[in-house]
Amino acid sequence: MFAKTADGHLHYDVVDQTAPWQASGETIVFHHGVGSCAEIWRGWWPALIDGYRLVSFDMRGCARSHIPSADFAWSLARLVDDMFAVADAAGVQRFHLVGESIGGTIALAAALAHPERIATLTVSNGAHLGASIEGVKAWRGQLDEGGSKAWSDAMMPDRFHDDGLSPAQRAWFAQQQEQWPRASILNALAVLVGTDLSARLKDIQCPVLLLHPDGSPFVPVPVMADMHRRLSDARLEVIGHARHGLPFSHASQCAALLRTFLDSRKAG
Repeated sequence: MFAKTADGHLHYDVVDQTAPWQASGETIVFHHGVGSCAEIWRGWWPALIDGYRLVSFDMRGCARSHIPSADFAWSLARLVDDMFAVADAAGVQRFHLVGESIGGTIALAAALAHPERIATLTVSNGAHLGASIEGVKAWRGQLDEGGSKAWSDAMMPDRFHDDGLSPAQRAWFAQQQEQWPRASILNALAVLVGTDLSARLKDIQCPVLLLHPDGSPFVPVPVMADMHRRLSDARLEVIGHARHGLPFSHASQCAALLRTFLDSRKAG
């Protein structure tokens, strides 16, 4: 399925296998980060599928969604609008929002832009302050010298420990990461590095779950701890033996934490 925007279509999927006695019809929308795609969330489905309608999509610039030209005007506001365009196309007004990496930054901005639409927010391995993100200055050189393949090869150790994935998972992730266009990588990165939501985090009033790896080379734990301190209603879970690919390598653990978080809020 495709969500229509003024600047191209965004591919999204809806999984709705909630039990017939689940009358609430609550929806979770998932937003991946640079180098990923909608399929990384598949490992989360078993823990969530019986109680929640699940919406995932390929963000602009990758996979099955609109691939802009190199001079396309990327902005955080445009990426927030993209996410809401997908929610609108999926027929959901108010929902739980999960974002990883730049998807987490976009999710924070979305909760600020339209708080009435976000029931809860979950940020995985994301940052509120783009200038704090470490190790990304090398990306342009990697892309210029060896293209997306060289960039992806350099990214894999930053995402996963050697024993973090099965061989099949590792091969699949590397293959889809290599397909990201150079312009999409650098333009999305420019949006991320230029973002500072620090002063506005106090205005996010919905409950927030923060999931963070203990070993991300891009977003150190103290950056996430600073986000936790600035939010009014947040829970922080730091997951051991994990790197920046946390949502994929630790999918079942992250999904279990999310399910507990959502169910407790529903019960409470």
